[in-house]
Amino acid sequence: MGFGGISIWQLLIVLAIIVLLFGTKKLRGIGGDLGNAIKGFKKAVSEDEQNKPAEPIEQANNPIQNKESVNKNKEDHKA
Repeated sequence: MGFGGISIWQLLIVLAIIVLLFGTKKLRGIGGDLGNAIKGFKKAVSEDEQNKPAEPIEQANNPIQNKESVNKNKEDHKA
């Protein structure tokens, strides 16, 4: 038994019919086009990840800056 009840001989017959219908040159061209499309997609995804802007640093990571901004806000509200 092969894939879902299809034997290896049935798969080979289907493959032979496909080759006869389309020819090896056309199948090679389709395979090459598909490979280039996949490579282009992977390249675009990797470039997109590299071009992402860095995430902003949260103010909670810098306690001195937080303290200064709190004092500044207090002065602003007094005036």
